Amino acid sequence: MKKIMSLTITMLFFALISWAQEAADNSTASLYDRLGGAEGISAIVDDVVEAHMVNPTIEKRFLPYKGTPELELAKKHLAEFFIAGSGGPFPYTGRDLKEVHTGMNISHKEFMAALDDTMMVLTKRGIDEETKKDVMAIFWSLKDMVIEL
Repeated sequence: MKKIMSLTITMLFFALISWAQEAADNSTASLYDRLGGAEGISAIVDDVVEAHMVNPTIEKRFLPYKGTPELELAKKHLAEFFIAGSGGPFPYTGRDLKEVHTGMNISHKEFMAALDDTMMVLTKRGIDEETKKDVMAIFWSLKDMVIEL
């Protein structure tokens, strides 16, 4: 019985060390790395755009571009924006965020739908809660550049 108890305690000890190391690694990793680097962020962008195309609140803004070069360029710029804004090594080459959204008359409801789609995709991709909070904080900080009052 003592051997089993000792083995259990030893296993728990190593599990705790492993968990602590993983937590420490996550806390020092950049948002870019936590999102999977350029490849992970590009995949997230693809999934988010697909989610937007079936979201009744915002699908009308995306469906006309389905399968077009304009949509591919928008996805490229969105991925660059996320990569640059999350600490990645590649620059954003698109237009200013305010300029891109001026005249689109995006409502608060549409902004929230886009945020909800993003959070849903991050959840489906197994992104941890702290990283999702960081993405949400950034998304929210950009709200005034996207929504026209």
